[in-house]
Amino acid sequence: MSQQERATTASDASCIGIIMDGNRRWALSRGLSSMKGHTAGLAKAKDIVRHAFSHGSGVDTMILYAFSTENWNRAPEEVAYLLDLFSGAFVQELDELSREGIRVRFIGDFTRLPEKLRASMRKLEQESSSADSGKTLVIALSYGGRAEILAATNRLLASGIKNVNTDDFSAALWSEGIKDPDIIIRTGGEKRISNFLPWQSVYSEFFFSDSFWPDFSHAEFDAILENFAARERRRGK
Repeated sequence: MSQQERATTASDASCIGIIMDGNRRWALSRGLSSMKGHTAGLAKAKDIVRHAFSHGSGVDTMILYAFSTENWNRAPEEVAYLLDLFSGAFVQELDELSREGIRVRFIGDFTRLPEKLRASMRKLEQESSSADSGKTLVIALSYGGRAEILAATNRLLASGIKNVNTDDFSAALWSEGIKDPDIIIRTGGEKRISNFLPWQSVYSEFFFSDSFWPDFSHAEFDAILENFAARERRRGK
């Protein structure tokens, strides 16, 4: 299939969520520290985002699972390294993408994040809010689907609302205004969603890759879009 044909058939996949799994195992398989795996994973994230947004796939929204609420339970030195990575190279890379016209948004429970990082996140969101490319990159940081649902529930209870419909609930979520994912990709060989977008993914198509995240290729991404284009999505009809 040509690139032009791929762009036409895959155009319905406008929003893609990715569970970027396998950084540590990728590093271990090469005799490297897990920290090196996370650095390689950051480089791959930027590469795949650029590929998805630039090669005519029809994708206009990417949601990347960068750090979960459960990841806080990892070894303190690994958590500290990740927070440093987010505060440094991570923010710099996102700033570069925003200067290319990509809007950047963050979703998650930010209360445990360092204030310096939160300030950088707010600045990126504000500066990229007027981006005109039509592309949005969403970073799920300190994110957990159950925590998001509980936060939305408490927000609605505090508002005094008596009867809640799906639109009300969706509007109370951290992801308010963000499209539900058409596709969710998980790399690293595991086949579970690990608390990623449980409300939003009820009609997502799931694809599981055996590749560790730093090894995930453009060709594999394109093959997923082609596979998606051939699926019939009935949504219960």
